[in-house]
Amino acid sequence: MPLPLEDYALIGDTQSAALVGKDGSIDWLCWPRFDSDACFAALLGDSSHGRWLLAPVGNIRKVTRRYRPGSLVLETDFETDYGSVRVVDCMPPRGAEPDVVRVVHGLKGTVPMRMELSVRFGYGDRTPWLRFGDNHAVVKAGPDAVALHTPVVMRRSQSVLSADFPVNPQERVPFVLSWFPSHQPMPRVIDGLAAADDTEAWWKEWSSRLPATTPWFEHVQRSLITLKALTYSPTGGIVAAPTTSLPGGAGGDARYCWLRDATLALQALLDAGYLDEARAWRDWLVLAVAGEPDEVQTVYGVAGERRLPEQELPWLPGYESHAPVRIGRRAERKLHVEALGELMDCFHEAERLGLSPAGDMWSLQRALLEHLEGAWKRPPEGRPTTLSGVMAWVAVDRALASAARFGLDAPVDRWKQLRADIHAEVCRDGFDAGRNTFVQEYGGRALDAQLLRIPLEGFLPPEDARVRGTVDAIERELSEGDFVRRGSARDSGLSLPCSFWLADCLQLIGRREEAQALFERLLLVRNDVGLLPEEYNLQRRRGVGAFPHTSSHVALIHTAMGFARRQAPGARR
Repeated sequence: MPLPLEDYALIGDTQSAALVGKDGSIDWLCWPRFDSDACFAALLGDSSHGRWLLAPVGNIRKVTRRYRPGSLVLETDFETDYGSVRVVDCMPPRGAEPDVVRVVHGLKGTVPMRMELSVRFGYGDRTPWLRFGDNHAVVKAGPDAVALHTPVVMRRSQSVLSADFPVNPQERVPFVLSWFPSHQPMPRVIDGLAAADDTEAWWKEWSSRLPATTPWFEHVQRSLITLKALTYSPTGGIVAAPTTSLPGGAGGDARYCWLRDATLALQALLDAGYLDEARAWRDWLVLAVAGEPDEVQTVYGVAGERRLPEQELPWLPGYESHAPVRIGRRAERKLHVEALGELMDCFHEAERLGLSPAGDMWSLQRALLEHLEGAWKRPPEGRPTTLSGVMAWVAVDRALASAARFGLDAPVDRWKQLRADIHAEVCRDGFDAGRNTFVQEYGGRALDAQLLRIPLEGFLPPEDARVRGTVDAIERELSEGDFVRRGSARDSGLSLPCSFWLADCLQLIGRREEAQALFERLLLVRNDVGLLPEEYNLQRRRGVGAFPHTSSHVALIHTAMGFARRQAPGARR
């Protein structure tokens, strides 16, 4: 059985990622990209679906773990009846092919260790062919192959590699697992001992750019490292999470790039001083949405792919038996106004903070706005939502701001009238005057926690009575403990991003002490290595949904930075 989500840690090389359990088992790894087939899929089944165990034999008294400061190099210490041992896990920055490095380091006593490697390509669907060489073994099936190099003597039982070996104090035993296309020669093996130190140095150099005076420095730094780890470095695309089909949250395959929260991710990177990563994310957005406005999707592949065929994997029972397991996403070609608002906001914020335009960005922005003029009153389905209206206003407002700031050609008078019309409609039809709150749909009564973005986007100032009324209503009707449900439906999950947005809003409306206290309680949801899920299950006291979740970490960074500037992001624009 897989472990609770909070018992997993993340390692990655900015092109793919793995989840390492407290028990020493890597239960999830997709190679060579985030959205590639998994070769370890025990997270969604059991050990027969692929995993890599490296842990002491016998009774384990205590497990403690941490990342090396400022890095994504994981250290897990096991205390046993025989002594103590440390397992170091990392994925070095990508060379010719990807690697996972694991090093066993003896601390005290002579500890018997066990290694079991069960590779199952195709999400646990393919039993591979295996052969031995000098100090290595090669596992192949279909287009995929991996090679395991170690000085330890290995044996096989059917298609599982295993080894039993003792570790003495100060002794270090390396294991290097490398992926390569099965039709090509095995890549040159890297030095596992040196690779762990080199990987630490690489991450420390990257993370050291964050000023040490940043509020909640260690928390923000860990979230930035997680954001970097979930960025596909060849293109700059940021995946929502490295996992698929975990119960709770939005569900489905999270290993793709969403336009939602585009601006918040950009701001997080820019506020922390990571201009190259912010530019790469902005450039990915430009390339992904290139084409006609009505072809824009809400989700894309890491290289901007638009076709993400959805498929069910019936042989996987699912995490904690939550089936079905699906890969891929059905991405509708409908221009959601929320996505358009995110794009326009992101493009304007990038230019405002000093990123030079990518290509003919203004032509793209004008095309999107011209499409919006005729589309903003036609929601994809059902009644218009208040959030759609707010984000339509954001799109026009940011276009006007860009035109004014940079002297760009634009139908300014027409756009000003459009902005005023949208604002008036949202305030008239999306506001319940009797309850003094904005509502999810025009004319409806249900609330939507995403309406906390109204002051964050600058749609209304924080001191407006309607903003205060909406914050009060969401606190009263959608809050459970320290968390905020996405909507009024009882099955709505307790969203961590929405919970951080509540802290933002409390700070903006002058309830700073309450906001800071809430923020610090939300930080306690992070697991022992600082990772956040998509949602929280209050009854089980456990994280649920995609893990680790980019939007949750971006929201943490944004809230921490907000306390420093004491200003709604929209007010800066």
